[in-house]
Amino acid sequence: MVFYFASSSVNSSAYTIYMGKDKYENEDLIKYGWPEDIWFHVDKLSSAHVYLRLHKGETIEDIPKEVLMDCAHLVKANSIQGCKNCDSGEESE
Repeated sequence: MVFYFASSSVNSSAYTIYMGKDKYENEDLIKYGWPEDIWFHVDKLSSAHVYLRLHKGETIEDIPKEVLMDCAHLVKANSIQGCKNCDSGEESE
């Protein structure tokens, strides 16, 4: 089952964020994603796939910084280098 979140970091209407927990869910996200979805992934490392669903008529330039940070934090926290291997509960740099 793919995870989904509502980012309400800003005072506008909430953004829907989808995230796969493994390669099978990531494949589902690729298969069923919309052309308007913005994809987030750690370059050259194993990480979750995170998709941000844009509101109708929006472009990538319209995404609030706080929502971009929400997506970036989800990708980092669910990557091998970023956090999955952390035993102490602290994120690595």
